[in-house]
Amino acid sequence: MTFAQGARGLTSAEARARLVQDGPNVLPAARTTAPWRLLAAQFTHFFAALLWVAAGLAALAGMTQLAVAIVAVVLVNGGFAFAQEYRAGRAAARLRSMLPRRARVRRDGVPVEVDVAELVLGDAVLLTAGDRISADLKVISARLFAVDCSMLTGESVPELPEAGGSLAAGTFCVEGEAEAVVVATGARTRLAGIVDLTQHAKRPTSPLTLELNRVVRMIAGIAISLGTAFFVVAWLVGFGAKDGFLFAVGVTVALVPEGLLPTVTLSLARGAQRMAGRKALVRHLESVETLGSTTFICTDKTGTLTRNEMTVVAAWTLEGEASVSGTGYEPTGEVSCAAQARPSFVRLALAGARCSTGRAAQEDGSWVALGDPMEAALHTFARRLGVDVEADERSRPLHDRVPFDTRRRRMSVAVGGELVVKGAPEAILNLSHDASGASLVADRMAERGLRVLAIAIRSWDGTRPATPADERDLALLGLVGLEDPPRPSARAAVASCREAGIHIAVVTGDHPATAMGIAREVGIAGPDSVALEGKDLPLDEEVLGALLDRDGVVVSRVDPEDKLRIARSLQRRGHVVAMTGDGVNDGPALQEADIGIAMGRSGTDVAREAADLVLLDDDFATIVAAVAEGRSTFANIRRFLTYHLTDNVAELTPFVLWALSGGRFPLALGVLQILCLDIGTDLLPALALGAEPPRPQSLHQPPTGRHLIDRRLLFRVFAVLGAAEAAVEILAFTIALLLAGWRPGAAKPSDAVLAAASGAAFTAVVFGQMGNAFACRSVRRTPWNLGWLSNRLVAGAVVVELGALLGFLFVHPVAHALGQAPPALWPAVAAVAAAPAVLLVDALHKARIWKRSAPLPGQDG
Repeated sequence: MTFAQGARGLTSAEARARLVQDGPNVLPAARTTAPWRLLAAQFTHFFAALLWVAAGLAALAGMTQLAVAIVAVVLVNGGFAFAQEYRAGRAAARLRSMLPRRARVRRDGVPVEVDVAELVLGDAVLLTAGDRISADLKVISARLFAVDCSMLTGESVPELPEAGGSLAAGTFCVEGEAEAVVVATGARTRLAGIVDLTQHAKRPTSPLTLELNRVVRMIAGIAISLGTAFFVVAWLVGFGAKDGFLFAVGVTVALVPEGLLPTVTLSLARGAQRMAGRKALVRHLESVETLGSTTFICTDKTGTLTRNEMTVVAAWTLEGEASVSGTGYEPTGEVSCAAQARPSFVRLALAGARCSTGRAAQEDGSWVALGDPMEAALHTFARRLGVDVEADERSRPLHDRVPFDTRRRRMSVAVGGELVVKGAPEAILNLSHDASGASLVADRMAERGLRVLAIAIRSWDGTRPATPADERDLALLGLVGLEDPPRPSARAAVASCREAGIHIAVVTGDHPATAMGIAREVGIAGPDSVALEGKDLPLDEEVLGALLDRDGVVVSRVDPEDKLRIARSLQRRGHVVAMTGDGVNDGPALQEADIGIAMGRSGTDVAREAADLVLLDDDFATIVAAVAEGRSTFANIRRFLTYHLTDNVAELTPFVLWALSGGRFPLALGVLQILCLDIGTDLLPALALGAEPPRPQSLHQPPTGRHLIDRRLLFRVFAVLGAAEAAVEILAFTIALLLAGWRPGAAKPSDAVLAAASGAAFTAVVFGQMGNAFACRSVRRTPWNLGWLSNRLVAGAVVVELGALLGFLFVHPVAHALGQAPPALWPAVAAVAAAPAVLLVDALHKARIWKRSAPLPGQDG
């Protein structure tokens, strides 16, 4: 098609025919997972399958109440996870809101409004300030036309397209007017391409899921192996096949960590709640821990590290240089006294404001930019110098305007006998006289990461319209340097990330010099930092990953595909990647990254829906607090596992002694007692450990080599806590038997003697777990160092545990069903000693740790 055809527009008949041929101008439907599939997934993952098998075995063994309890755990956790995940993965659907409902076009030679779905190729679209662009267009004509493309490109400054230029669907006009012809609709637009990227970006499996699967497989293997071994032993010592099988099933089910799933879920929910209190909204619970595992943050610049506000911070005239303080668009601020006393700075500021249409204005109590943020900053600069721009506009109205041209890189206005010209220094200085030294000043400002503008004037008689040819023989008024200032908290947040062993890269669509300037100012980039542009990135992901896998990299002028490749290349090198963003263009990368972080205030719905975490205050520093919460959650899960595995040691020890003695040493605990310990007494303290607050030192180590179960944890469980608890348990049981007259090698004691001795062993395990709950709060500090009541939930859970113990011992029907009875005095004294015994050996172990190096990453202090 030709521009002439576009200018005339289509006839109604042509538009109808093309609509039938090409289809409506709508984005492709988002591929969504059916709700029933999402729900089914929560009940069929590996750990849920393990619990289903455990419930089935419990039912087979006649343990109906246990089977019901396990099923309830699976259903409650599955329902909770389904509710959290149901709203995830719908970022592509949100993109539909980026298109307006109506558009002005020329049909049959006259302007009409049509539904955007009816736009077709060749339609002539009429655009004015405030319009959202509803299809991909090619500009036919434009006057004073500016387009905000930041949601697609990341560039913070509006683009100024001219005839022949392209406009993308989803962007919007901020100034002027234009006429353009439709060149792509619906699924063929660039916006639709981002939809497709977002839909096909696969959310990686979280580190927590991988670790939980590893732990569950380990525990399942141990449980099945021990169950099989005890079946063989039971058969050898004379049990029947049926009784031996039921005995082995009971042992296997008892070792399954029924409380692991609710404890992990509630620990994540608790971390998410604390993050919300610190302005970080978690959209997927597992993201709480993933943040703690993060090793590489790819952060945007505008609105994340910066305030997303243009501000004049420096000015220069032939009389000297001035600095400007103040941020945002408030008219208050300070300019150096020398500048205020010199008319040249006032003249520079007024000229810059008059050569701009953007203005700073107060809306709902806040000062905001109306129009181009850079021009609003010039208006603010003039007001900070005390210039009454509005009064000058009334006394000297605008006569003419020559719009900005990307080739000329300048613009001009005719005002009160003067032609005021504003533009890039290299486009102004060559046309100016008396510009000595200005180039060096401009270069110095640019090295600081400032956006530099030159402003000049010449006389103008106003007898004819101004043209670009009139922009000559200029008198330079001076230079202004503008910046989008960094957030005050950004530098400290960057330093905290470095201390935590997290690499940071700036990945932005903005100008290279601006991106590098901000990166240096907040401490991300140093003298040796690598600076790249999107067009220069290697196509091979392995080469790209090797190039980017360092701290302080700055990548500018990137597009959505670049961000996706950056995330994937770093993941291939073993990094857990967090990607921040706020625009439509960030959606696919946020979905692909291990942890997508969107801006809550300045970000689009698309970015927020694609993200795992939303920063409600848009502050990069909030990420640091969220990382601390993530590491705390990981440590809390380790605390629960330590607590639970210690209990398992004490629960298995009687079976091991019974098996090694060939059944001659009585069994101290039965299967029902073990199940009662796991669900009846241990669950609340485990949940309380999941609420342990973050330690300040959690950010003092890099997040590498993190496993929920490692050699240090196993040593602490089997050689320290579990050994002490099991020793006191067997001691209390043996004392009860000996005081009742039983001797090793003698016949099996009476049921009454065995019940009282078993009650002593049961009491010892419960008291041991009471001490263990306090011991597990830290791997390095004792309860008296932490404060016994610094986690009141643990103290409360221990009190409830004591009450449950009394019920299990002294409520006769319950005690009888469990096969136990209240112990005698001295066995009871020995059982109660389990708590101080566990705390004592734990304190000795921690004293040894203090003599060695700092804790492993992910462990608390």
